[in-house]
Amino acid sequence: MLTTNLQRGLAMLDLLCRAQDGLPMFKMADPLGIPRSTAHRVLAELSEAGFVTQENEQAPYRLTLKLAQMGMSYLNVAGVTNVIQPVLHRLAAETKELARMSIVDGKRLVWVSKVQGSRTGLRYDANAEPGEEVVLFSSATGHAWLATLPENEALEIVMRQGFDPENRGPNAPKSATELLELLAKVRRKGYALVHETNEHGISAVAAPVWNKPANRVVGVVTIAGPTSRMDPEKIEAIAQQVLASADELSKVSFGLVR
Repeated sequence: MLTTNLQRGLAMLDLLCRAQDGLPMFKMADPLGIPRSTAHRVLAELSEAGFVTQENEQAPYRLTLKLAQMGMSYLNVAGVTNVIQPVLHRLAAETKELARMSIVDGKRLVWVSKVQGSRTGLRYDANAEPGEEVVLFSSATGHAWLATLPENEALEIVMRQGFDPENRGPNAPKSATELLELLAKVRRKGYALVHETNEHGISAVAAPVWNKPANRVVGVVTIAGPTSRMDPEKIEAIAQQVLASADELSKVSFGLVR
């Protein structure tokens, strides 16, 4: 029997961990025997603390990545290696560029890990840290995810985040039509490739990571580096390495997938 709000909150979080599309309040309150008024208050507290989110009053509650981020922090402290890191380390070593991983969190794409493969000379060190949102409309990472969505949904997500080409790279798409043309190319190739769309002097290749049983994308693997050394031959090699890494991660179920 759940007698405290802490127990009730943890029980509802446990239900949400197994509901990839989220749950309305009553589908948590009723099975757990929690009065709906109490459940509403507990969910409001969980939302304020950043553990759950609700897009509007009629939408279901969904987990954010906060629990996953706490789990990652614990794994780092405990010295336990999760499945992402060895793949990124190998990819970074093979390409000698910056390898990064992002995870889908509802309508957002969030950076979770990075490994630098360039040891000497010119290199790219991204400013975004784990937990920060990926800029979607101008990045290879964003394009790799958006291309797997229906066009209307992709544009809705982009417009919600913001479309500001003036503050991105010189080749950033200037309109929704330009962005959709880029996404069509990604669908044909199976990976995203950009040159100076997100940042001056930087090129990137990215491929989606699929949860194959659920037939949905759960993350994106990306390689980024200085455009000056991204010649066509190197780009082709990197694209194949990124695709192989994305496929490897698609074959396993890891803790951040929900």
